[in-house]
Amino acid sequence: MPTRDIYHYCVKQALIKDGWTITDDPLSLKVGKKDLFVDLAAEKLLIAEKQEQKIAVEVKSFVGTSEIEDLKNALGQYILYEKIFKRQLSERILYLAIRNSVFQRLFTEEIGKILLEDKTLKLIIFDPDKEIIEQWIS
Repeated sequence: MPTRDIYHYCVKQALIKDGWTITDDPLSLKVGKKDLFVDLAAEKLLIAEKQEQKIAVEVKSFVGTSEIEDLKNALGQYILYEKIFKRQLSERILYLAIRNSVFQRLFTEEIGKILLEDKTLKLIIFDPDKEIIEQWIS
């Protein structure tokens, strides 16, 4: 079992407050002989559309010595999981959860804007102190 990110429980609480039901903590994936674990999986009934929305969330703290290295590692993990989801769990949408301060430092600058413009990532921006989701970026 992998070590949980320091903001794991914060994001879990934020999702619950936002009306999501946590279904897996973590979500286990099997690819050949390899086991992978996505931090959280959740579902939400969309009353207006009478359907269920399913997501998976990878939580990243960005507390390493280099935010760019953290970004490269998070991006690589996100892309790997996304490729696996397309084959195994196509009904689930993958999100990367990051703190609002990380979003402001990285994604309002050119490097992050490139990723957002190309729709490389889907993000959940959260406030760790209030344990709330501030923004969804798809």
